[in-house]
Amino acid sequence: MQSLSRWRSRAGRRVVQAATVLALAVAIALSASAGTLQPLENVLQNAGFAMRSHAASGQIHVVEMDAASVAAIQRWPWDREHYARVVERLDEAGARTIAFDVDFSTASDREQDDRFAAALADANATVILPVFGQRGSFAEKRQLDSLPIPQLREHALLGSVSVSPASDGLVREMPIGTFNADAPRPSLSAQLAQRSGVADDDFPIDFSIQPDTLPRHSFIAVKMGEFDPATFAGKDVIIGATAIEMGDRYATPVHGVIPGVIIQALAAETLLDGVPVEIGWALPLLLAALFAYAIIAARSRNRILVQFGLGATLVFALLHFGASEFALRIAIAPALVMLIAAALLRWAILVREDFEEARLVDAESGMPNRRALERAAATHDRSRIVAAMIDEFDAVKLVIGQDAISDFLARLQDRLRVAGCEGPIYRIDDRALAWVSSLEPLELESRLLGMAAILRSPVEVRGSRVDIKLTFGIADVNAPDEALHAASQAARHGECFAYHEQAQKSALDQQLSLMGELEEAMEGDELSVLYQPKFDLRAERITSAEALIRWRHPVRGDLRPDIFIPLAEETNRIDELTLFVLRRVIDDVREWRKGGLEIRAAINISARLITSADFTARVESILLEDRVPADRLIFEITESATIGQFDLACSALRRFRDLGVGVSMDDYGTGQSTLSYLKRLPLTELKIDRSFVQHAHRDHADALLVSSTVELAHQLGLQVVAEGIEEEACLDFLREIGCDYAQGYFIARPMSADAFFDTAQTTIARAA
Repeated sequence: MQSLSRWRSRAGRRVVQAATVLALAVAIALSASAGTLQPLENVLQNAGFAMRSHAASGQIHVVEMDAASVAAIQRWPWDREHYARVVERLDEAGARTIAFDVDFSTASDREQDDRFAAALADANATVILPVFGQRGSFAEKRQLDSLPIPQLREHALLGSVSVSPASDGLVREMPIGTFNADAPRPSLSAQLAQRSGVADDDFPIDFSIQPDTLPRHSFIAVKMGEFDPATFAGKDVIIGATAIEMGDRYATPVHGVIPGVIIQALAAETLLDGVPVEIGWALPLLLAALFAYAIIAARSRNRILVQFGLGATLVFALLHFGASEFALRIAIAPALVMLIAAALLRWAILVREDFEEARLVDAESGMPNRRALERAAATHDRSRIVAAMIDEFDAVKLVIGQDAISDFLARLQDRLRVAGCEGPIYRIDDRALAWVSSLEPLELESRLLGMAAILRSPVEVRGSRVDIKLTFGIADVNAPDEALHAASQAARHGECFAYHEQAQKSALDQQLSLMGELEEAMEGDELSVLYQPKFDLRAERITSAEALIRWRHPVRGDLRPDIFIPLAEETNRIDELTLFVLRRVIDDVREWRKGGLEIRAAINISARLITSADFTARVESILLEDRVPADRLIFEITESATIGQFDLACSALRRFRDLGVGVSMDDYGTGQSTLSYLKRLPLTELKIDRSFVQHAHRDHADALLVSSTVELAHQLGLQVVAEGIEEEACLDFLREIGCDYAQGYFIARPMSADAFFDTAQTTIARAA
């Protein structure tokens, strides 16, 4: 059955991989059909030309109407006697073909035309005169065809010299033939190469041919007979303008701007090896898809690189050898994009898998961590979690040293396995390991007692013998914190183990009773909100405050917030308590504003509340009542608390920010994800925890931490509040490093709303 399951899993994975490759192929094919990959194709074809760069065959010669010829003849247009004399010289030298890329569509002097016509009639070589078409004007599409005058056409073939640049202005293709004067005309290049084809079919020019290797001769030198006649014997000659002032120039790939006659010569050279066959992109894309499948199925980055390298090599080999050996024009951009897309996709998947795997591993020990335990626990319905807390862990670290902790935990893990621990062992806390057990209570208890006995003997870590004592806590499989708490209770009472349910029964009863009274307290007058000022170090006055909840119980007296707020969180009453504070703060801010005091007030929000859709909706409803501007409020999120569903929390905080509410990170520096929170949470303010601030004016390490944090926050556009100010020297230090706000007993203790109003007004008057 297991082998069948594995086969089904592999089969399912292959189907997904094949579907992914198919989806990529379809998307890329659609892009190729739409022409969006053409710019990349052009770049690749240019690279191919550079790879195949070679000299011209020597069959095609160019007679240049160059600057020297222009200077010698001077008059323009040239008398046709000059052309006649060149034809005679080339014919006498034994040229096979003489082709002109010169416009003879208008008559000149009668005697000159007769002279040129006679030279054409007497020539043994094949003479080709140009025809071309052009638009009648910019605004019309009608084509006007230009042919040599009838007197010249009688003694020569006609060849099209039309050049049509692509949309980017570069000439890449030439026609095999065109329609001019209602008749198909072979192109000049096709006639020189003696190739046939269909009119208006284009072929790609082979720009790997080096233009400077074309045999080139000055027009005036040929006319004067200053050449070796053997040079032209059996050759095909094109006569055309290369002088810059004649303007017949076009932009091309690889070679830049070159004369039109050189383009005609390159086109003829291309056709000497045969008419290039267009293969297109479909076949290379299909071959690339096979490699893309291997890439998508790769299990390592090295394998991705190997498969990508093989596929890319094949694609470029098709381009290179197809063009150089078989006159094939192969489009490879879609195939290359296919390989790149598959490689990037698979690479990203592997990176994400590595990231997810790293998130499940404790960095110090290499053991699976709490997150891994929570994921594993989700698959166990009737199991329990066992937490093993290491007693006097700090003493152990002193004995063996911090760098030996991983070795110590490895030895401990080995001992637990010898003692009967089954399955993975997780490190869920600095001093605690845990695992999932499916044993019944009595059997589990017996197993734990046996483990405790086995662990009594010391373990050796890097030459030091270390005594180990573990206490165990047992809780439901999805409650690691409760298991830790039970282990702590067991250690406190000198027990080997404790169940969370039994060890905490009386405490839970008390907590439930207290939480029942909390609801009555919110409806009565037992709860109050005090305000601790925040002193603006630039304005030298109080401009903000933090709201703090207090509970005066009629029987138990004043209850500290650190007693009832955690209970409210554990019993899911923290939302009502927070909304109570929010409403009270809004009322007080409203009253202060009526008295002319513009103050911002901060409310503490539990990390677990900001991921509650119901809570955020209720907060938004209160804010939208517009009793006070939302920008008068700040929500402080405790950094030391772990924020579950981080993306959801970010989304909720952004909604509050959009309404105008400030967002502050409280207790900065005491948590585990400081930099990640700074980067991703939509913060406006940072509160540095008092443990770093209160001695910063005399402790160099604390001073460095606080000053660097202020600088970092300012670069991120955040304001900074320093907590725990108890001395004037500390306040002076904060001013010196550019901190924005100070809060602490040296500024003022928490006070009632009325007292805060008077205190703030006093600082305003003093600052004025």
